[in-house]
Amino acid sequence: MRLPGRLNIKIFEFIFARILKKIIAVNSKDNKLIKKIYTVSKLTAEIKVIIEAALPFVWILGEISNLRIPSSGHLYFTLKDKNAQIKALMFKGQTRNLKFRLKDGMAITGLGRLNLYEPHGTYQVIFEYIEPKGTGALQAAYAQLKTKLFNEGLFKEDCKRGVPFLPAKISMITSPAGSVVHDMLNIIDRRFPNMAVEIWPVKVQGQNAEAQIVSALHALNKRADTDLIIIARGGGSLEDLHAFNSETVARAVFKSQIPIISAVGHETDYTICDFVSDLRAPTPSTAAELAVPQKNELHLRCRELSVALKTKMQSRIDRLRDRLDNLVDRLRDPVRDVQDFRLKTDDCTMRLGRSLALYIQRHRERLAWRTEKLFLNNPIGLVENHLKKLEQLRQNTFLYITKDLLHKKSTLGEISAKLYALNPTEILSRGYSITRTIPDTCIITDCNSVSMGQELEVILAKGSLRVAVKGKTKNG
Repeated sequence: MRLPGRLNIKIFEFIFARILKKIIAVNSKDNKLIKKIYTVSKLTAEIKVIIEAALPFVWILGEISNLRIPSSGHLYFTLKDKNAQIKALMFKGQTRNLKFRLKDGMAITGLGRLNLYEPHGTYQVIFEYIEPKGTGALQAAYAQLKTKLFNEGLFKEDCKRGVPFLPAKISMITSPAGSVVHDMLNIIDRRFPNMAVEIWPVKVQGQNAEAQIVSALHALNKRADTDLIIIARGGGSLEDLHAFNSETVARAVFKSQIPIISAVGHETDYTICDFVSDLRAPTPSTAAELAVPQKNELHLRCRELSVALKTKMQSRIDRLRDRLDNLVDRLRDPVRDVQDFRLKTDDCTMRLGRSLALYIQRHRERLAWRTEKLFLNNPIGLVENHLKKLEQLRQNTFLYITKDLLHKKSTLGEISAKLYALNPTEILSRGYSITRTIPDTCIITDCNSVSMGQELEVILAKGSLRVAVKGKTKNG
């Protein structure tokens, strides 16, 4: 039994190290080896526990050979590389998730767990997931592009156009050599004969497939003579569907002004083109069914609608005729109605005249009252009145100021006369004089206040004299 070369050394070193620790134990007292004998079942069970605990899940790359599919539905095969091989299996429950068929010589990458089958004592890998070699990188690119376009809003429902109910022309972008196009043409011809269908041949995988699909979309949108575009191809692996998972094709589909149905792969296959297109069909055959309705059903529906329309119209006509007959029976002589309306018209005319005259008189009185009130409150009159009052106030102010000035002038004259009468200069001019001592200039009012020979100053109306006391006379 051999594992793939890179796992051999590490796995067996780990296994034998664990087995030696359990089989050989050292006695610490006498340092003698104590032998523990295992049965084959016990040893195999111990190895099984060690292996399954050490490597619960591993990714393994290898080539399939000796593939067998018994009636149980499980897959048995050998996985090998240049230096080693290991038995492998995949249970029926996990095979339902496979999107491709395994075959001898196929290189795969898978996730599985190591297992020891005790009855045979053989190692094997039980796979949980398998993908073709190289698919992991494509899957990662697919997921990254899907996230990028989703964030840009290319998958939003608001951006999708509705597929026409009955297109006048359908254009198919597909490979003309495959069975897909023939199946779609047969279905369209069976559902709606004489439908105008255009086949735009392109490569659906391999080199230049993306460029041809993008070119076809641009050409159809430039011509703008078709109502619906179907992009179709059969199923395949992720590598086969790579053209429909490319960014250029996705953006060309998003920019298309013509509605697009994406029918790429089988029901379980989802491509970027499916998310960007206006409608996704699980299979190309389903796309053909979604593109056109059943012509026979449309004819039958039109006949049913025609019969129903005729029936409803006839019923409505009969109902309206009965209603008209009923109204005719209830209709009175129009001459009497005309006379009655004439009398009503005369009465309304008279009442209208009286009401109008009363209305005019009432509004005329109101107008006169408002005119008088407006005249009384005329701002020009108010301004003139205020100007008159202002002029009167100005004149009164002038009179009051003049009168006050005269009064003040008279008072001033009286005070000036009094001051003039009391002015010492005037008194001196009448012959009086003022005698003062020298040098302290005290005015002499008593002869006893001076001494004989004392010099005095006599102030006259004009000038002054320096005199000496020669004698004194008391009381005259």
